[in-house]
Amino acid sequence: MHVPVLLQSTIELLNIKEGDKVVDATLGLAGHSQEIAKILGKTGLLIGLDADASLLAKAKENLKGVPCQTIFINTNFRNLAGALDEQGIEEVSAVLFDLGLNSEHFDSSETACLPLGRGFTFQKDEPLLMTLASEISEETLTAKEIVNTWDEENIADIIYGYGEERLSRRIAHAIVEARKKKEIVTTFDLVEVIKSAMPANKLHGKTHFATKTFQALRITVNDEIGALKEGLAGAWIKLGCGGRVAAISFHSLEARTVKNFFKDKVVSGEGELVNKKAIMPEREEEISNPRSRSAQLRVIQKIK
Repeated sequence: MHVPVLLQSTIELLNIKEGDKVVDATLGLAGHSQEIAKILGKTGLLIGLDADASLLAKAKENLKGVPCQTIFINTNFRNLAGALDEQGIEEVSAVLFDLGLNSEHFDSSETACLPLGRGFTFQKDEPLLMTLASEISEETLTAKEIVNTWDEENIADIIYGYGEERLSRRIAHAIVEARKKKEIVTTFDLVEVIKSAMPANKLHGKTHFATKTFQALRITVNDEIGALKEGLAGAWIKLGCGGRVAAISFHSLEARTVKNFFKDKVVSGEGELVNKKAIMPEREEEISNPRSRSAQLRVIQKIK
């Protein structure tokens, strides 16, 4: 079961009121939105965005019977402003970004079009896709394409830049050597290649040795940082004066992107931070929901 991270803190700091228009830019299974909908009441409007059509369908089911009006949009949050324009929505009261990958993608990444899964986790043997797209076309970038066709330097650069992996060059070299013998097609294929590049003392650490490489590939495939920058910019355009944006990040690149965007708005005099320091989960939440451990919540209010 998907458990929303930092739920109470998020709801409180967004300062949602009955009748507001609120965007959940990362609807997922609607964990946060189920609580938001209760506050919005009959006169409120909840707009849910998700790039994954299969998750959007499940969210609709989870939000059946809520008191507020709902609009569901199957799109990446980088298109937030345009998506709201298409719905004739000029201004909203609050926007929520719950970043990182939904737990559903780790636990069950299969769809009707992709019954074998999408390869987000190294704990299951699945096709090496890592895309949020529900259907794959020739234009869809996949992790399989990256590891089998990109040159060694570019692979090393993304593993270092997006995974912050110090052994990026060793891993990239191992990937290029391995693909000369056999195409790398599944998650377990890639895990074995990464393992071969690791010193013995790195194989049994607190964090799995493949974590950073998988993160880097996923971020690259889905252009997550670029999408986040565009999504935050779009949210700000649509946010009314006094409205708030909340962002829950799960790794340092996301956190830095959010922090820099908020800082720029404060410096320009357009916004003020609601919480000066990022809010982290309490120990009890970390124990009950291990995926919350790296979460950081930041909230900003638009003042002009």
